[in-house]
Amino acid sequence: MIVKNRSFFMEFQPVLPIGTGCGFSYNDINKPAGAILGYVITYKRKGETILERKKIPAKKWNGKAAKKIRNDWLLYAMLLPVLLWYLVFCYVPMAGITLAFRTYRFDLGMWHSPWVGMENFQKLLTDRLFLRAVKNTLILGAGGILLQMPCAIMVAILINELRGRWNKKIFQTVITFPHFISWVVLAGILTNLFGSTGLINQTLNFLGLSNVSPLTSPQGFRVFVWMSGIWKEVGWDSIIYIAAITSIEQGLYEAAEVDGANRFQKMWYITLPGIKSTIIIMLILAVGQLLNSGRFDQIFNLYSPLVYDTADTLDTYIFRETFTAGSLNFGYSTAIGLFKSVIGVFMITASNKIATLTGEQGLL
Repeated sequence: MIVKNRSFFMEFQPVLPIGTGCGFSYNDINKPAGAILGYVITYKRKGETILERKKIPAKKWNGKAAKKIRNDWLLYAMLLPVLLWYLVFCYVPMAGITLAFRTYRFDLGMWHSPWVGMENFQKLLTDRLFLRAVKNTLILGAGGILLQMPCAIMVAILINELRGRWNKKIFQTVITFPHFISWVVLAGILTNLFGSTGLINQTLNFLGLSNVSPLTSPQGFRVFVWMSGIWKEVGWDSIIYIAAITSIEQGLYEAAEVDGANRFQKMWYITLPGIKSTIIIMLILAVGQLLNSGRFDQIFNLYSPLVYDTADTLDTYIFRETFTAGSLNFGYSTAIGLFKSVIGVFMITASNKIATLTGEQGLL
């Protein structure tokens, strides 16, 4: 459409966004370029272009965000305690990171303790016990991922395949219950069963067989940690996979059944691909937490000096170094914690990148 006016005429093309009207009149000719919403405008003289085409900017919100907050103020108020919790317990304590570069003294406090720079980091990188703890943490964490995650996936699939609603609920309740048992209580039960003088060894002695004590065996302790962790947490870990399975379109199973697929084939070709994205996300999160494997309660209540070579992790090493070595060197333990956090960020970023390169949806 062309509108003429004496020495020049205006040519405009509508590029209306959804929900906007034309709203153009001849009086708009005198407005500067960019004043008419939703048009690309070109000013021309006869045979000569004065101003090239320009895309008109959309309207600004003009208080739309404030209006939205006023309308949904109750939802934002419910979110406020969560934000405060993160602020108080996650962000404010970050100021304590400076302890990693200081030698803490009680009489001077955190901000006035002497600055030592990278001395704490140099110490931990040359500490044989620290390097041993890093190795044990990686082995225990990687073993837990490789064993516990597949078990949780299999349990979720098996629960989904159970016939009868009540059968599923009963089995899921039974297998999830151990998660709610404290490791302090469970460690006492396991010690009474598998300790050197425990019930199992007493039974073996009565039968004339040799003792089996994984709690005091450096070779068997890691396997015992993995197996006890699977028994306690596999039901809880399977919940998220069960939720992912329920979101799979049921028509896929019906179509496969019409085509003659058996239950195993439906599990392999429908269920597993249907929860693949959830598995990838959980794997990324697990890799990011590899150095902070969440096994402190378990190992601290089960291990002893006899198995330090294969059981001492970063968390248990930090605890002993901070509270039982007699030095109370909070600067050194903070340096170890900062080291764990930096390596954790690197590992979760790398695993996310690998996942995205393989065509899967990552976290970042």
